[in-house]
Amino acid sequence: MAQAKSHRLRKEERLEARVTPTQKRLIERAAELRGTSVTEFVVASAQEAATSAIKDSEVMSLRDEAREVFINAILNPPAPNKAARIAAERYKKNMGL
Repeated sequence: MAQAKSHRLRKEERLEARVTPTQKRLIERAAELRGTSVTEFVVASAQEAATSAIKDSEVMSLRDEAREVFINAILNPPAPNKAARIAAERYKKNMGL
């Protein structure tokens, strides 16, 4: 089983990036301060940034009054208006439902 797991985690993909000398020195210094290689530092940093970007895109955060309005709309949705009823009927007809 351990063999199968290590096979799944095998690093087969490669990333390349061109950086300025200043950027390279900065990255090398940061990696050294963290006690990692430049590659480990860059991969970990890119993964953190990617995770954060995806979360920012996919997660909606609401505060105070906006949260209350949203929860109330979910728990007590308004009745569909005429346009919504017509659209639902058209959808059912088009989908053969």
